[in-house]
Amino acid sequence: MKNLKIGLALGSGSSRGWSHIGVINALTKHGIEPDIVCGTSIGALVGASYVNGRLDRLEKWATSLTKFESAKLYEINSSLNGFVNTKRLHMLMIDLVAEESTLIKQLPKKFATIATDLDSGREIWLKKGSVLEAVWSSISLPGLFPAVRKNDQWLVDGGLVNPVPVSTCRALGADLVIAVNLNGDLLGRHMRKTNLENLESEELKIQELKDKQLQQANNSPGFANKFASLIEGYTPSFFSTKKDKESSPSLFETIASSVNITQDRITKSRMVGDPPEIIITPHLAHIGIIELYRAKEAIAEGERAVNNMLPEIKRVLGLD
Repeated sequence: MKNLKIGLALGSGSSRGWSHIGVINALTKHGIEPDIVCGTSIGALVGASYVNGRLDRLEKWATSLTKFESAKLYEINSSLNGFVNTKRLHMLMIDLVAEESTLIKQLPKKFATIATDLDSGREIWLKKGSVLEAVWSSISLPGLFPAVRKNDQWLVDGGLVNPVPVSTCRALGADLVIAVNLNGDLLGRHMRKTNLENLESEELKIQELKDKQLQQANNSPGFANKFASLIEGYTPSFFSTKKDKESSPSLFETIASSVNITQDRITKSRMVGDPPEIIITPHLAHIGIIELYRAKEAIAEGERAVNNMLPEIKRVLGLD
């Protein structure tokens, strides 16, 4: 089996996607290197960074994030097409993922990302062209990112149609596929919160940042105050660690939970029809959808998940 091509399908899951770094590190440590890498959403971002030789750089940045620094990646503005600070994130991606000029065909491994055509709902495979454009298209989660215009199509997050791109790996020539599903243990637990220590000062900084953004939004021409109030109600749940069990879910929690449910159902359905040879499912239900500052936990869980599966991985790959 040593001559067979190995595909690595990195699934969607927002901030839980830092777990992919741990998975890749653990596989590499044991001499397992994929020939083909396909990613959806955060899997596209981590996969591109890995194939382009910048995974160490990405890991160093992700593990240095604080709660406040994570909050700075989001903004309130009058465009109403997303809540991510796209300019700030774009500059980070140039450093951590790929240069503007880097093309997929220049990468040392076969690589592809998955996006969704917002008009038709079709699954779009991005196998050529700009690496950054392919990643941007795949990570554009509705509600957080604006849709991306490409070839007369508006593209959004690929997790809406193919959360774990096993089929794409096979289409690119993989004989065996290692799939990483980040959403396998979420349902029923995805709204749980864990207590985080010593974050009072960062909570205050985040509140100050939000107040500043709200003031800017209120000062925007033609931007109604009542909509600023709606956004104000939207944002506290991004990083809040306190919640009354009897209170109704926030707008963001509802959107995030709906995405989790959809992706879980689609993943199960697609894997029945096209099961991977190996499936790795890190336990990540305790990490919120945009809690980017919890990278160390996610990476450690990715490594643990691979180590637990190592005997089966080696058996399937013929490495015993």
